[in-house]
Amino acid sequence: MEIVLSTDDITTVPADAIVNAAHHALRGGGGVDGAIHRAGGPEILAELVERYPKGTPTGSAVWTTAGALPASYVIHVVGPNYTAGQRDPALLESCYRDALRIADELGVRTMTLPAVSAGIYGWPAQSAADIAVRTLRRTPTNVVRATFCLVEPRLYKAFRNATAAGE
Repeated sequence: MEIVLSTDDITTVPADAIVNAAHHALRGGGGVDGAIHRAGGPEILAELVERYPKGTPTGSAVWTTAGALPASYVIHVVGPNYTAGQRDPALLESCYRDALRIADELGVRTMTLPAVSAGIYGWPAQSAADIAVRTLRRTPTNVVRATFCLVEPRLYKAFRNATAAGE
């Protein structure tokens, strides 16, 4: 799999699927989640409410169509909230593995991703980048390109370090 780093807004980069860093209730929110819901339109939330009325646990992923986004699907992952004490790296790894599993089920070949849990959830940037890149590289998948959209310089630097370390 090719891993690409971008500073573009995740809602503007064409791909088969966009990965959303969601809250476990799956009802929209701030940060990447809010941006995806605003850009994609109300049909994303309507589908989440209908298909996942109780949300989904931390470390898991679910999917919806993408509304007005430049993708066919949104894969909603619930990352661990480091600030609230959810510090098990296995939860963060599980987000990426589950996203790839769903991507394969849907026939996704290209996807865009945020730095899951590294924003308001407070996961340390380098650790989040290392876990993300390592998990994508080690998980068997049919996805051929994963583009991390990293608008914060600290996250771009962390992911640059993580991708360089494994080459």
